[in-house]
Amino acid sequence: MKPTSRILPIIVIAQFFCTSLWFAGNGVMKDLVLNFNLSEDAVGHLTSAVQFGFIFGTLLFAFLTIADRFSPSKVFFICAICGAFINLGILWEENSFTGLMIFRFLTGFTLAGIYPVGMKIASDYFDKGLGKSLGFLVGALVLGTALPHLLNEISGSNALPWKTVIMATSFLALAGGILIYFFVPNGPYRTQRSKFDTALFFKVFKTERFRAAAFGYFGHMWELYAFWAFIPFILKIYQEYHPFTHFNISLWSFIIIASGTVACILAGYLSEKLGTRKVAGGFLTLSGICCLASSLFFVFASEGIFILFLIFWGFVVVGDSPLFSTLVAHNSPAENRGTALTIVNCIGFAITILSIQLITLLLNSIEQKNLFIILSLGPIFGIFALKPFRKEY
Repeated sequence: MKPTSRILPIIVIAQFFCTSLWFAGNGVMKDLVLNFNLSEDAVGHLTSAVQFGFIFGTLLFAFLTIADRFSPSKVFFICAICGAFINLGILWEENSFTGLMIFRFLTGFTLAGIYPVGMKIASDYFDKGLGKSLGFLVGALVLGTALPHLLNEISGSNALPWKTVIMATSFLALAGGILIYFFVPNGPYRTQRSKFDTALFFKVFKTERFRAAAFGYFGHMWELYAFWAFIPFILKIYQEYHPFTHFNISLWSFIIIASGTVACILAGYLSEKLGTRKVAGGFLTLSGICCLASSLFFVFASEGIFILFLIFWGFVVVGDSPLFSTLVAHNSPAENRGTALTIVNCIGFAITILSIQLITLLLNSIEQKNLFIILSLGPIFGIFALKPFRKEY
């Protein structure tokens, strides 16, 4: 077996383990609300705290060009270990809403050294077939994001207490960091940047094709995390319109988000046959249509059709994510690739806060079935942003 043949599975497993930290709070949100006397809008604020931490972390990492100046495997390892221990802070019995916000913020900060750095590690190993490789990698992120909902379902059956869910995600992050540190050395395509360049944050956007890839990603991100964060709420809204309906919210949230894992892997393979831009644009178009059609499904769809619609939405909403990262990586110099991916992640996740907070703000202002039409603005913007790509990858 060639050394590189085992590298991708290790990176994928490590990424899956570590990104389970991302929605660990969301997976046990109802228990946090009960145990710490939180208000119902806590889901939006605590999710945004993670995003703020990630944004601050990626901003700092990009400014200091950390992913290109230091061994990405060591950066990944250190951040995974820190994230694992910070995540355990949720268990502190004297926690207040402010304390929980701080712990989630710091968890998000450590994820800045995990998600984009994991993509950097993959790009250092797989110059060709990067779309397929990142498809597996982002698929691992999706599954890691969905995992806390599954663990919460198990905890809801009293088989696994909610505190065990938090401990389990921390243990997984610890294991993921160790896997990368001991089994994934620096890749053969890695080009180390020796100089500290504070202007790099702005220089990367001078290339038209890089801007197009980045802007497409930004449109995608406007929708993605807002949809993920509010899936339990979406299911609850449907139940309010149809009082005789009862969903297993934790289980269906897991299934809906996890369906995106298959989408990411499939999109990676399709990109090699049809072209990266074309497949990314197709997924973005379909997810935009889901946003626009969502209000109709709340009112008129049967329970089964509504669930199928959400699974399809969960499938198409993230399938383009690894492809946008591929476009970003292919349109940035090798010595700047880690910083370029980090910058794009930084801005993309800042955009997720805007969409999440906008929906939180409008919860009591407009009819709830119409809330998610707003998310279509992202895919529409992203589709137009991709126009400069005339040649297929």
